[in-house]
Amino acid sequence: MSTRPWPPQDPDGPQRVLVAGAGAIGCTLAARLAAAGHAVDLLARGATLQALQAHGLQLEDLDGHWIAPVRPVDAATLAALPPGQAYDLVLLASKSQDLPALAAQLGGAIGPHTLVLPLVNGVPFWYFQGTGGRFEGRRVQAVDPEGTLLARLPAAQLIGSVVFVTAEATAPGRVRSTTPHLLMLGELQPDPEGRLSPRLQALCRLLQDAGIQARGLPRLRDKLWTKLIANLTSNPLSVVTGATLADIYADPVLLETVRSVMFEAMLVAAAHGARLEIDPIEFLRLGAGMGAVRTSMLQDFERGRPLELAAIGDALVELARLYELPMPATQTLLAQTRWHAQRREGALRRRAA
Repeated sequence: MSTRPWPPQDPDGPQRVLVAGAGAIGCTLAARLAAAGHAVDLLARGATLQALQAHGLQLEDLDGHWIAPVRPVDAATLAALPPGQAYDLVLLASKSQDLPALAAQLGGAIGPHTLVLPLVNGVPFWYFQGTGGRFEGRRVQAVDPEGTLLARLPAAQLIGSVVFVTAEATAPGRVRSTTPHLLMLGELQPDPEGRLSPRLQALCRLLQDAGIQARGLPRLRDKLWTKLIANLTSNPLSVVTGATLADIYADPVLLETVRSVMFEAMLVAAAHGARLEIDPIEFLRLGAGMGAVRTSMLQDFERGRPLELAAIGDALVELARLYELPMPATQTLLAQTRWHAQRREGALRRRAA
């Protein structure tokens, strides 16, 4: 897989950036990039778009309070972009299930030299791009069922990411983040000698200069599997039980499920060639040490929002089936989670009627 030169302008100068998705993480990164002097457009809609137009974007993080000079745009603005006005960098910051629809709104935002950085949870749609072997180029059906993402987002222009940014929208256009903004980045096709491409190094510098801890990795999928296992063992179980991370990873009753799911996922990771850094005992200890944290999936469940089960759960089961590996504990947990989500959805419909 060839890589395109980037950035097309002065590597040390301001870049034209589109952050597509005005959720908490998208707003956090947009604010930091704009404060660093880049020309940042933020794709938004509804109440968030109106709030950004009226009051701008405000971020409170470990470095203080930022009122960021971003330009809010809607899908119609992107669709009307004239030729030659594509962005230098596009960040896709949405829930995984919303990404196909988001990609369809980008219009002329992505040109031949645009670098595209998807920031999503779970198994990414690009997982099999650049891997080589018998699964090279395969579509992950659970997250890209129609092939929309692979068709619209050129693999040669993608940089993969594992996101360790936590943020909360306190109101439309207002975000609070109380942890460092950490991104792990990597080319989809690893260099056999472990070198980082010039464009990956340039992107890391750009983000670091904006106060975002961007670390380039020669084998990004190894780190991705660590987060996949963390998400799989915590998010669905939090919906089923209502438990915090401290309880999920320490309560003896819940630990039985956690261990079963963890070992199933570790076997799948090994089958796909991942070099895991996970010590299972230390993994559980660190999880319990996170304290009374409610997962993002539990928060979505309580607010009646769709859950990212396809990317966090179904896609991992899909990868297991490629090696005929059973995942009974995982599939049972996912089924229980869906039962709770459907029951919650029904209750919300009755309440609204």
